[in-house]
Amino acid sequence: MDNKKLVKDFYKDIFEEGNLAKIADYVAEDYIQHNPRVATGRAGFIKFIEEFIKLNPKIEFINISSDNNFVYVFFKCTLANGIINKVCDIYRIENAKLVEHWDVIEHNVEIIKAVHDNGIF
Repeated sequence: MDNKKLVKDFYKDIFEEGNLAKIADYVAEDYIQHNPRVATGRAGFIKFIEEFIKLNPKIEFINISSDNNFVYVFFKCTLANGIINKVCDIYRIENAKLVEHWDVIEHNVEIIKAVHDNGIF
């Protein structure tokens, strides 16, 4: 499977549809997590996502790119409470599974007043 398609399907099934039964289809058991607020391993991701999907996130992809076994996902994440985050997730893929994750998140961008007219997305 194409790595970009794998990641798109992961977001659709897990983040959009909340189908947590499919996590093992995407996330390796020994998933390496670099977000300091999320435990490493598949179990750590499950604990995170169980709480995160309660926020009813709406993901709007800005760009998905890949280079070899890395996929970069840049998106706008709007939560049910009106908070908007600008996110770049980076995944390393092996054997059609997500095996490692990094992220860069700018929180609460809905309150930012830009000094230009370019927009933040």
